[in-house]
Amino acid sequence: MTVLDLFAGPGGWSQGLRDLGLRDVGIEIDAAVCQTRAAAGHTTIRADVAAYPVAPLTGRITGLIGSPPCQTFSAAGLRAGNDDLPLCHQALDDLARGNDTRPLLRSACTDPRSLLVVEPLRYALRLGPDWIALEEVPAVLPLFEHTAHLLGAVGYSAWTGILNAADFGLAQTRRRAFLIASRTRPALPPEPTHADGGTCADLFGDGLPPWRTMRDVLGCPPGVVITRGNHASGGSRFSTTGPSWAVTGRARSWLLKVGNRPAATRRRLDQPAPTLLFGKALNDVSWIDADGTPIRRLDVTEAAVLQGFPAAYPWAGSRTKQFEQIGNAVPSPLAAAVLRSVIPAAVEVAA
Repeated sequence: MTVLDLFAGPGGWSQGLRDLGLRDVGIEIDAAVCQTRAAAGHTTIRADVAAYPVAPLTGRITGLIGSPPCQTFSAAGLRAGNDDLPLCHQALDDLARGNDTRPLLRSACTDPRSLLVVEPLRYALRLGPDWIALEEVPAVLPLFEHTAHLLGAVGYSAWTGILNAADFGLAQTRRRAFLIASRTRPALPPEPTHADGGTCADLFGDGLPPWRTMRDVLGCPPGVVITRGNHASGGSRFSTTGPSWAVTGRARSWLLKVGNRPAATRRRLDQPAPTLLFGKALNDVSWIDADGTPIRRLDVTEAAVLQGFPAAYPWAGSRTKQFEQIGNAVPSPLAAAVLRSVIPAAVEVAA
């Protein structure tokens, strides 16, 4: 099985495949991202997806993965992609007719990066992989629906929709659009492994555990202060260097704040993190105390773990570049769930 990973990023899809005992070959243009992938042991071709020759890959690709850059469609950006949607739809239709109008349409886009969202269809039509899995920000769902329609015309079963990563074991309520397609089996969304508040067991199953929380995955770093007042035993325990949690309501506990406005999202440690967006908002993702007093910024390791990566994942590049890679990556627990639903015998391979 040869899996081609377009816009491969630091390895979210790759880690998901690794969980299933599989590997991919990624195409990625960013030098720092390629260094991260190399250090993590993921095979990478450094190239521009939009310019890479597809013909030499014909007959060699079983699966196709793609997470096109989302900056032009993201709520964290300027959303120039909204202005470019008609041009993207036109490019999809033109590719399906065998007419490559990308150079002309790219020059007409408000942001040329918007047109990268059509690249997975170009590769799919040329390579005919057995299965396809694509991910993007929710605003791209209409383009995924259009792509799914065009894939259906050439023999694929396809599903599109929004998935919440918290439903698949990530300690973050990250919502993303997905397209799943297969030539060999019905395309269906993955079954959730967790639920908000959990679900009770019934005649049809054991129920689902509740969403994982930041406390579940981050824990508390070493170093504890115990306050006992006038008593020799008991008291409250507080971490000296990181988030702490205590049973008493009056005890100090940390919250994660995302954003710099008065209405910025705040989440307690016993909740999942909100969607982590770094980019220009990098310095606005920070720990605060119950009174709203800033404590410190979220660090790279914490961000990586909240995105589903191992704590020791080998990030390359500057601090800003590392956070950018983390925020753009597909969380590997969500990637693995999607891949299990579309790869034939993936569950058996993983076992």
